[in-house]
Amino acid sequence: MALVTAPLPPLLLLLLLLLHWPAPAPADVSPGGVLYPRESETRDVRSLDGIWNFRLASETDPLAGFTHKWFDSDLAQTGETIPMPVPSSYNDVTQEKSVRDHLGLVWYDRTFYVPDAWREKKSRVWLRFGSVNYAAQVWVNGQLAVVHEIGHLPFQAEITPAVKFGAKNRVTVVVDNTLLQTTVPQGRIDSIDTDNGTRAVQSYTFDFFNYAGIHRPVHLYTTPAIFIDDISVNTDIEGDLGVVFYNISYGGYIQPASEPTCYVDLLDKDGNIVVADNGQGDLQGRLDVPNAKLWWPYLMHENPGYLYTLQVRLKSNEWGTEDVYRLPIGIRKLEWNETSFLINSKPIYLRGFGRHEDSDIRGKGLDYPLIIKDYNLIKWIGANSYRTSHYPYAEEIMDQADQQGILIIDECPSVDTENYSPTLLQKHADSLGELIRRDKNRPSVVMWSVANEARTHLTGADTYFGYIVEYVKSLDTTRPVTMATARGFSEDKAARFMDIIGFNRYNGWYSNAGKIDTIKKNVQLEAESWFFKFRKPIFMTEYGADTMPGLHFDPDYIWSEEYQIALMSEHFKAFDALREQGFFIGEMIWNFADFKTAQTYTRVGGNKKGIFTRDRQPKSSAHHLRRRYWALSEEIEGTTRQTVDNYIISSQTLDKTEL
Repeated sequence: MALVTAPLPPLLLLLLLLLHWPAPAPADVSPGGVLYPRESETRDVRSLDGIWNFRLASETDPLAGFTHKWFDSDLAQTGETIPMPVPSSYNDVTQEKSVRDHLGLVWYDRTFYVPDAWREKKSRVWLRFGSVNYAAQVWVNGQLAVVHEIGHLPFQAEITPAVKFGAKNRVTVVVDNTLLQTTVPQGRIDSIDTDNGTRAVQSYTFDFFNYAGIHRPVHLYTTPAIFIDDISVNTDIEGDLGVVFYNISYGGYIQPASEPTCYVDLLDKDGNIVVADNGQGDLQGRLDVPNAKLWWPYLMHENPGYLYTLQVRLKSNEWGTEDVYRLPIGIRKLEWNETSFLINSKPIYLRGFGRHEDSDIRGKGLDYPLIIKDYNLIKWIGANSYRTSHYPYAEEIMDQADQQGILIIDECPSVDTENYSPTLLQKHADSLGELIRRDKNRPSVVMWSVANEARTHLTGADTYFGYIVEYVKSLDTTRPVTMATARGFSEDKAARFMDIIGFNRYNGWYSNAGKIDTIKKNVQLEAESWFFKFRKPIFMTEYGADTMPGLHFDPDYIWSEEYQIALMSEHFKAFDALREQGFFIGEMIWNFADFKTAQTYTRVGGNKKGIFTRDRQPKSSAHHLRRRYWALSEEIEGTTRQTVDNYIISSQTLDKTEL
């Protein structure tokens, strides 16, 4: 095929990408849970984060990197490169619109050393990416190591045969941000006429910016020849007894070697052995924990987020190997019925947010200070939960939820799903499978959300989501399944498959803008209608109003800080009326913080529905929501309410008869 030297029409571009995107090589990709790289006495872990080399694919010849095999040499030898931080989105790092708005392929590379000691120990060497959005191919020293599609989820490959021990190595990554009707999430490629000819552009209906790049940490790590591949944990409570069920799988087994033995101990928070292995060496079993310290959500217990450590030791005497992995776990029990959602036999009332991984400069790139800042704000405001709208969040973010007792509704990347097809269904299921395998052991994850605002009124939605929910339940029956629906209860075809029904509705904003006297009745009526139709717990997954910080109107007026507060208050009235009816289990405002979206005249620099600004400063609404959430905690959990108001006057100076 001749090289293309003119701008490509969108359909031709897509055809070329599909034809030239190689199928995965038979790399040794772990089929298990892709355990997070943790150091132990048998495992070394090294970070490959830092400044990588970066370049865009050519607009006139986007496949030149494949044609000329850019992965066979240093990327700098193929043309001009620029420094690019990893992890980060590449879009907002430079001053160039061509980088921010780029569609298609970009290339990264960097070099690294592999210690000769790893060869001497006969270690397996693994390369793991926390997330690359949207699709990636990875080469090590010119050898294709792994191909992965679906951003926001980790992938890895064993690269032992490709590395040079005691020498310099090179990793090359090509990233494609193209979204189609068969990707998760979906998008379209359109064409526009410009002064420089026809150009392909990405369009999508979801309301957040399609950031791209190597978004999360890159790790190089080792395992022994026979290694712990996956760990599955379920917990239960029997009176004062905590119960931990475990199932261990391993890799590297070579016939006719005998099966390795596995020893499992449970350690407390201080590292002391609470339950020692029974000595059987089984790969699956049960640990009984007398007087177990349970995992509780924030504000439901004085010691929330208690974590034990499951210490797993895998021994293969025949091969002379041992592998050790330590997994943090929490002991808790989830239950649900037609009116309630319970943890450790106590009803949960969710109060929290929809959120986004989004910040200035970094885009969706992992940022440790931002992680800690966000959790401090979540706890300051008195929230106990959030939904990972609209994709899985970084494992480092999820770790803090486990440790601090924040409840998570874990959502896959399916947004505005439509045009149902077998290909889309398979990728949707794949995204949920990878998500559940990644997060199945997390005590903070209490629901799986299979989609956000899918077009569930369309023909085929019932068959599609019936299969999706059945697939999720084939992987995990210990957590309820939900979705954030935006269709009305009379037209929706998917809610009947859910265990708990969440709905998004923007009364006073997208409907009846400025008319807050329509909110309470509409919210209450819709929630009641969902419940009486399906007899399942109901919660509101989104409500809110865009608000420009510093814009004030009295009387309140849309986009002002006063209007956001007034709109929230009317929702609070509806929520309290619904709580009295006994089936309403939570309220989640949209959004935690302002975030970037695609360019549109309806968004001033992005979506402004946050109660915090994009740089995490509170709007007036943050203080208002804080008063409510702490008052709810005092009423529901009996906590001592934090001081949420500034000093006004001492009650001792007042004549009580005048009050």
